Amino acid sequence: MKSSEMRIADPDIARVADEADILKELLSLPGAKVLELGCGKADKTRLIARSAASVLALEVDTIQLAENQAADKPDNIQFGFGAAEDIPVDDSSIDIVLMFKSLHHVPVERMDDAFSEIRRVLKPGGVAYISEPVYAGDFNEIIRLFHDEKAVREAAFAAEMNAVSTERLSLLGQIFFQQPAHFDDFSQFEDRTLKVTHTDHQLSPALYETVRSAFNRHLSPGGVTLHVPIRVDLFRKDGL
Repeated sequence: MKSSEMRIADPDIARVADEADILKELLSLPGAKVLELGCGKADKTRLIARSAASVLALEVDTIQLAENQAADKPDNIQFGFGAAEDIPVDDSSIDIVLMFKSLHHVPVERMDDAFSEIRRVLKPGGVAYISEPVYAGDFNEIIRLFHDEKAVREAAFAAEMNAVSTERLSLLGQIFFQQPAHFDDFSQFEDRTLKVTHTDHQLSPALYETVRSAFNRHLSPGGVTLHVPIRVDLFRKDGL
């Protein structure tokens, strides 16, 4: 697939799925040595570790990293400090690289470096699975009130296209789906989106009320379920 054929979004996404199902479809995990970049709270890390031989999960948020390292974990998971643009891993040593909604958090001026690093650490024939939120939908409309990521998401996609056009990685394909995000109430939404350790969200009282009102417009007796459009780009390192 050529870089010119890549799409940043699909306005007609019909599929609703959990990302765990997409992972099962696209990746062969048994026996794989996996590197996850920007692991966050490590929910996906633990899921991957059920099948993979080993998972090295890197994070630059030192608060979250300390929590991950202090928690109980399977023996095949290792948590460490590291950034996508400077990966502390040997050349050609990884079967699968994973980035779950973390590419757009890489400094824009280092996104191309991140793809050079991903190519460096992958074994020939190894794959990189990168999922990114699409800038659309009701969830995005709320988030952008206090944290507008349009520019950085576009920069992340441009870096993906550049990695393909410069033949550092080949694109195997793209998948778009809608992932449900459920919140019992605004307090839970606040904990999961406003009170994160990787970004210091400082909202004025007026903006806080605007965000709360935008969320509560979707509120029902059962809470709020918003569908988040996601793009998955699957890459491969060609060559010997």
